[in-house]
Amino acid sequence: MRKIHTKTFHPLILGAYCALVIDTDEKLAAFLPVLKSADWLAIDTEADSLHAYPEKVCLIQISTADGDRLIDPLANMELQPLLDALAGRELIFHAADYDLRLLRKHHEFSPTVIFDTMLAARLLGERQFGLGALVEKFLGVKLDKGPQKADWAQRPLTPRMETYARNDTRFLKPLEEKLKSELVAKGRRTWHEEACARLIAECAQPPMIDPDDVWRVKGSTFLEGPALAVLRELWHWREREALASNRPPFFVLAHEKMVEISVAAAGQNPVGHLIPARMHPRRKEKLQEAIRTGQTVPTEKHPSKIRHRSVRPSEAEFRRFRELERIRDRHAHELQIDPTLIAPKSVLGELARDWEGYAPNLMRWQQELLKAKP
Repeated sequence: MRKIHTKTFHPLILGAYCALVIDTDEKLAAFLPVLKSADWLAIDTEADSLHAYPEKVCLIQISTADGDRLIDPLANMELQPLLDALAGRELIFHAADYDLRLLRKHHEFSPTVIFDTMLAARLLGERQFGLGALVEKFLGVKLDKGPQKADWAQRPLTPRMETYARNDTRFLKPLEEKLKSELVAKGRRTWHEEACARLIAECAQPPMIDPDDVWRVKGSTFLEGPALAVLRELWHWREREALASNRPPFFVLAHEKMVEISVAAAGQNPVGHLIPARMHPRRKEKLQEAIRTGQTVPTEKHPSKIRHRSVRPSEAEFRRFRELERIRDRHAHELQIDPTLIAPKSVLGELARDWEGYAPNLMRWQQELLKAKP
């Protein structure tokens, strides 16, 4: 393991250095000048999706050259000045997708420019691109990932949780510098910029929720109308229970159990043995009500079974697909990157059917790599 030089990383990796928790308007106001004058900003968030429903942002970690700060969104303070100070700045993230969606959903915030270290690592051909693996490889530091699934809504945070939270941002700047220099050396810096811009745009879009699709959990594809009618009622029952108890839906009843119960109920078979024995009597009664409601849905109002129509490609389209796949795989091999970064097979299929119509959906660098189309 490489030696860490504290002169290079000071004050980010000094063990005695303590993060400041910002949980009042006064503390935030004192931090804003530091934030606004910072040359760089590394950001991460923690949510309680494994412990609450719906989830919420429980912590915002920010590292600058001045040190680490843990912003507490659960405290009674106004966060808008913080978000205003972050607007228009380049923010360093690792695996920004989830963080961007959280910040957009809960705080209506979308950054202008980001540097995503995970995207950078993937574009450089790294096969292990988790933060811990990258920090260990490029910076010689082994991170403790123990509290990863902790309940981030608990207060006060334990010292180990604080350390874990700090580690998610305190190494991002030196990691960004390493990755950026390699991107430039390999001529892939503009690829990364375009990929980050695409990620920001995608995460800023509101999720499209189809009321006839949202309840179709894993395993429902094979169910017929009567079972689907029961499943739909069970899903809505589970949502109500999850919201009422502030617990994730899978704590109420697993997908697999919902499907099993739906099949049994549709066939007028006993379901008691499928219901968890430790379920509260009140909840069990509501579940059984949902089953009865689903069983009484008239046939003409049963949900339709979704049948995905697969369009068989013509012989010419199949040849174009194979040629595009050959071009993609050759470039991926030469670049030593995952072929799906250039285009997954589903995209190759669309391009084979209609290159001119679908190619504009690709990023410019992806188009360039595939432009030798048949």
